[in-house]
Amino acid sequence: MARSKNVLFILADQWRADCLSALGHPVVRTPNLDALAADGVLFRRHYAQTSPCGPSRASILTGLYAHTHRSVRNGIPLDARFTNLALEMRRAGFDPALIGYTDTSADPRGRPADDPALFTYESVMPGFTPALRLPEDPAAWLAHLRQLGYDVPPHGWDGAARPIENYPDAAARGPTYAPARYKAEHSDTAFVADAALEYLETQRSRSWFLHLVFLRPHPPWIAPEPYNRLYEPSSTPRFRRAADAVLESRAHPYLAWLLTQQQHVAGMPDAHLRQVRATYWGLIAEVDHHVGRLIAWLKENGQYDETLIIFSCDHGEMLGDHWLLGKDGFYDQTYHIPLIVRLPGGVAGRSVDEFSESVDLVPTMCTALDLPVPAQCVGRSLLPWLVGATPSRWRQEVFFEYDFRDVPGAAPERALGLDLDQCCLAVIRDRRFKYVHFAALPPLFFDLDDDPDELANRANDKDCTARVLEYAQRMLSWRLETAERTLTGVQLTSAGPVHRRNASRRTGD
Repeated sequence: MARSKNVLFILADQWRADCLSALGHPVVRTPNLDALAADGVLFRRHYAQTSPCGPSRASILTGLYAHTHRSVRNGIPLDARFTNLALEMRRAGFDPALIGYTDTSADPRGRPADDPALFTYESVMPGFTPALRLPEDPAAWLAHLRQLGYDVPPHGWDGAARPIENYPDAAARGPTYAPARYKAEHSDTAFVADAALEYLETQRSRSWFLHLVFLRPHPPWIAPEPYNRLYEPSSTPRFRRAADAVLESRAHPYLAWLLTQQQHVAGMPDAHLRQVRATYWGLIAEVDHHVGRLIAWLKENGQYDETLIIFSCDHGEMLGDHWLLGKDGFYDQTYHIPLIVRLPGGVAGRSVDEFSESVDLVPTMCTALDLPVPAQCVGRSLLPWLVGATPSRWRQEVFFEYDFRDVPGAAPERALGLDLDQCCLAVIRDRRFKYVHFAALPPLFFDLDDDPDELANRANDKDCTARVLEYAQRMLSWRLETAERTLTGVQLTSAGPVHRRNASRRTGD
């Protein structure tokens, strides 16, 4: 297998796994991503390591679990001692370009007090060369809209996210139905894709590495025509939730507190909440269209068979399930995300039903490019799956974590009687059971065969006592095995340093 000449690493934002037609969604259609999956490998049980955006991207780009990198909230710094994907690609001779954002919170140590990086969680991960930086304040795109004649402010989403007024049926279908005032070809998604195509045009004569990040389908949930009306709200699958938010809140103290923060969801008419889903799907369709443009360019310019292509996202979205919107908590809707990988010369049309994790992406890219995997990485290379092999030993479960501390305001600490460092949970989930461990609150335990909607906590059932203990012990073993490892494979001896690597990080076995 020849080394790939180029890498196109695409991340969307807030895209849950079931919203791919290749994974059997009854409504959503993603023809371009489905075609990529048919030409590569679709990982059906792929999970994010944490949420929200910044912490998840820290895990993706460093190959570390959140309990190691500890950038666990947007704005909590990422320790500068860790290497990352961009730095490793530079060692391989790439100049890794970024179009979009990495939401990296810079390490403040050694920086002057007025360093602009200390006033945002949206810095660029060290090592990337920004070809277009488009953070939460999309000033570059807004300037583009103003040049086209649109009336938008210089900063912020408020002006750009204004819908067309008096749009037919908008009152009945809810505030996410009316389309944006800009045309589809002028949307933020189109703007990012156009920038990527311009970048590719400049790289024709040399190898390139492009990390392309789409904001969508992340809020604001406003779509340009025709994507705002592409799907009928009535076609949305049922909500996975208790009969009402009050009943839902009885499942756990943390969930009760979280639902008090999202009372607007319980008060939203179901018709409006279904339109949220329809608009979300429309934004997904728009991203899929522009992914198709990029792949078409690669094919037309003879680079498709020279390019490693990875499509995934940072985390999912609750979409009204459990009376929640967003990406807080412990439910699968937040952590089960898409992953499609196409390796030139690799297998096509393979669907992998084993578990994979976001921490696997750095080892995968390194091994696909015949580079050493950084010692810090805890993930496993997916390369065996990409070349048609089946690893003899593979993970039987996934782990993910969520930290709900509020450093400036201490809201959950006050509400739940917790200390700052007790505001966290960790999850082990396999095909049958799911165990949620809180640092200082009661655990949760779900039998996913009997209760796929995660509505019945069985942690206190006597017939589950042994299993709860087993899963708690497995989680403890996981934490021990995945502790910080940068130098633990090195030992100083009378003959000098001896280095030993964990072979499974490279081979997947």
